[in-house]
Amino acid sequence: MDSPVAGYSEETRPLGSYALLVVVFNSLLVGFLIALRRSNRELPERIEVGDVLLLGAATHKLSRLVTKNKPTSALRAPFTEYEAPAGRGEVKEKPRGHGLRRAVGELLVCPYCMGLWIATPLTFGLVLAPRTTRFVAAIFATLGLSDIFQVGQRLANESAAPGGES
Repeated sequence: MDSPVAGYSEETRPLGSYALLVVVFNSLLVGFLIALRRSNRELPERIEVGDVLLLGAATHKLSRLVTKNKPTSALRAPFTEYEAPAGRGEVKEKPRGHGLRRAVGELLVCPYCMGLWIATPLTFGLVLAPRTTRFVAAIFATLGLSDIFQVGQRLANESAAPGGES
């Protein structure tokens, strides 16, 4: 009897490991919700737009730091292989290995994929410790805004004096 996923792809994909990551993520989410209910705490009626924007900006920056930053490559190294520099302060890597190692590697090189894994604990934090979470999120959102200014400054310098320092 063929596997239910037979024929999915000609290349080997770690589908079982992806499924495990999905189970782990959803178990953590459900576990948080159960623990919240048992503690007699409730989810907020709504999350304010300002908090969504703050957490969104922080999630973006944190996902870039986790998946692309040069210093954090030491944390990704067991799951990834260095390919090349990828711009200011970033590297390009590819996942390596098989099974769970590869699936984790794919997660660790994809800022879009990592975003969910970062946004979720930030949102948990907003429920459990809103002041602390807003403080930490503000650090990373501010860093992301600083990156925009750095790029703007570099572009302004390049357009004003081609070949000049940036």
